[in-house]
Amino acid sequence: MDVFRRTRETVLTEVNSVSDNPLCFADTGEVISAGNFHGEPVALALDFLAIAMAEVGSISERRTFLLLDSRMSGLPPFLSPAAGLRSGLMIVQYLQAALVAENKMLAQPASVDSIPTSAGQEDHVSMGMHAAVKALALVRNVRRIVAAELLCAAQGIHLLHPLRSSERLMRAVQGLRKVVPPLDEDRRQDRDLAALDEWIASGAAADLAQVEPF
Repeated sequence: MDVFRRTRETVLTEVNSVSDNPLCFADTGEVISAGNFHGEPVALALDFLAIAMAEVGSISERRTFLLLDSRMSGLPPFLSPAAGLRSGLMIVQYLQAALVAENKMLAQPASVDSIPTSAGQEDHVSMGMHAAVKALALVRNVRRIVAAELLCAAQGIHLLHPLRSSERLMRAVQGLRKVVPPLDEDRRQDRDLAALDEWIASGAAADLAQVEPF
């Protein structure tokens, strides 16, 4: 959250900054060479955000892995009501593992690179656009990873019924169940994950869990 806050602060500062060069003030006749046109502050912030988000995805995947391992969780293998006959949510963690691996590549910083152009006139560039595109792809991957964890966590709670979690978490589970039903028989998970992805992106999950905005 600290990284997110710093990134937001940097982006807000930069988008509200004057980047023209030179700066011309008609009322005083002044012409000032500003040089505030380099995108490095944004590129660095987005690279840092990408690294932090990659960690969020990695931690989420590890929690899911433990949930699906009956030796660690005490729950049925792969959270299936008919373990041994059905796959349950096994493949969901495969997806997480693939996305975490992709995120490790996307988390490599773009801002450390620079390729001069325009006969050397543009001699050092921030690679900020590459940093932004990578960060956006990584954030979307992490949202899908977290959707997978929520799907598995809700299934674990379903299998422990009538036991309940905290009131705050049960509100989130009840909201999730309006989007995705429990897994009683094997079915395609891509539609469930897409629905949860959209649910998270809408902010509904955070609202139900009463997560403080940052």
